[in-house]
Amino acid sequence: MSDKTPIRLNVNGKDYDIAVEPRRNLADALREDCGLTGTHLGCEHGVCGACTILVEDRPVRACLMFAVQAQGKPIRTIEGLAQGEELHPMQQAFCDNHGLQCGFCTPGFLMLAVGALEAEPDMSDEDLRGVLSSNLCRCTGYQNILKAVRAAARQMRGTQA
Repeated sequence: MSDKTPIRLNVNGKDYDIAVEPRRNLADALREDCGLTGTHLGCEHGVCGACTILVEDRPVRACLMFAVQAQGKPIRTIEGLAQGEELHPMQQAFCDNHGLQCGFCTPGFLMLAVGALEAEPDMSDEDLRGVLSSNLCRCTGYQNILKAVRAAARQMRGTQA
């Protein structure tokens, strides 16, 4: 008798049929069962934001959500941002504005910022700083991250117009 539950996760438009223990978190399922290692695990307590992904277009800490809770909900991870060889405007802005150093926190920041700006494209600088303050970075000092997200916001508004 198996203690694993079969589930189907829809990640970046692709279905993954996996079997997980009911207590397995979504971050581990994405990394180990789906082979999508772009979602990073930092604190594993929902504090650092390294594991931030989008579930139903909303930023979620994947370490705090059970994989079984995500079944039937569209999930987007860092692997789904680029369109082929073309980087998402947020990814390009992080490169252009030196918004990363070691890169460990970057996938979480990218997914958080994309989710926030897709929900509210005209977010004020103050609100943007508030959103970004929920993720931690030990390297950059945050100024270039904020600069990158502002640049991407302008680009994303331009492409949505």
